[in-house]
Amino acid sequence: MPTEILMPALSPTMEEGTLAKWLVKEGDTVASGDILAEIETDKATMEFEAVDDGVIGKLLIAAGTDGVKVNTPIAVLLADGETASDIGTTAKAAPEAAKADTGAKAAPAGGSAAPVPPAPAKADGTRVFASPLARRIAAEKGLDLAQVAGSGPHGRIVKADVAGATAAPKAAAPATAPAPAASAPAKAALASGPSADQVARMYEGRAYEEVALDGMRKTVAARLTEAKQTIPHFYLRREVQLDALMAFRADLNRQLEGRGVKLSVNDFIIKACAMALQAVPGCNAVWAGDRMLRLKPSDVAVAVAVEGGLFTPVLKDAHLKSLSALSAEMKDLATRARNKKLAPHEYVGGAMAISNLGMFGIENFDAVINPPHGSILAVGAGIKKPVVGSDGALTVATVMSMTLSVDHRVIDGALGAEFLKEVVTSLENPVTMLA
Repeated sequence: MPTEILMPALSPTMEEGTLAKWLVKEGDTVASGDILAEIETDKATMEFEAVDDGVIGKLLIAAGTDGVKVNTPIAVLLADGETASDIGTTAKAAPEAAKADTGAKAAPAGGSAAPVPPAPAKADGTRVFASPLARRIAAEKGLDLAQVAGSGPHGRIVKADVAGATAAPKAAAPATAPAPAASAPAKAALASGPSADQVARMYEGRAYEEVALDGMRKTVAARLTEAKQTIPHFYLRREVQLDALMAFRADLNRQLEGRGVKLSVNDFIIKACAMALQAVPGCNAVWAGDRMLRLKPSDVAVAVAVEGGLFTPVLKDAHLKSLSALSAEMKDLATRARNKKLAPHEYVGGAMAISNLGMFGIENFDAVINPPHGSILAVGAGIKKPVVGSDGALTVATVMSMTLSVDHRVIDGALGAEFLKEVVTSLENPVTMLA
């Protein structure tokens, strides 16, 4: 029976996307792993792979359609022996269907494709990833997909995994299923404020251009509104003298010039934060709703400005990497972030983030925590200022301001202060970062 291909969730925050380009046409034979389409998510343009073999019987959503909700049928796949007549002659994609709320399973196009059972969950509430055809076969056989090992991409259960399986007793369902968390946009909607029409009326008679929100800007708005409404922020500020670091960096860069390596001040800040997370493990933690997760490695996210928003790619195991390795990795991640070519695993995770606006001349600022991180370090520009030296004499030094925004549910004031002290110590004694 025909199988619906659904709009996938290609990033953790994706609720809808743009079907940018079809790479197949009706009648094409595809195999598991073949690229079907390019889809623009809230963060990047990504390739969408087939998970089952078959023939493309019908493309339900036209290339270029935006606002396609996750789990909306976008195409119909025919199995061996099936033809386009099995789909139904009235199958077509209505623009309204593409934008409809598909929290429940959408009706199959043309009324002929058999309904696909919803994605099952394991006993602990985590989702079981399975292709629509695999879910349908499992439902027909009475299989519990939570007990099936998937061989598809990222462990997804595909047709081959269930074709020869026989039913086994299903695991007992939990007594009380956890209530689904409200989506970020839904939470943001709780914020009070004037409606779009009310705001427009305020500016009647004034010239303006209306700018539609793309997926990234919607996500940024929703997540940061959620962050400020739900995270109890407090702020810790320190200044660090950079003269020793600047001299040390210049000397290192001269020695590394032959290798094509040029270290930035930001590279040293990343390394200093990674070392501080190891020295103060209580700060290497994130908020997880009803508990904290304390990480072992130092995974440090760094904010990268892109057109229309920002990414926070994560440098994993940063405490174990050399300055030159961190520098090369950061340059690569930043370049691909600006081209929207990062994979989700490259910008998800980390215990803290760094936001550096010093290159724009900003002396200091307070950054908003990116949940579920426990903190974010806002870094300003290095400014020459008069300071009192260790000998009591007045001198001039290059001073940089840092503000640590902290989630008080995760990190208390004294603990955050200890973390900042470790960062300052490393930056003012940069040779220790080579040990």
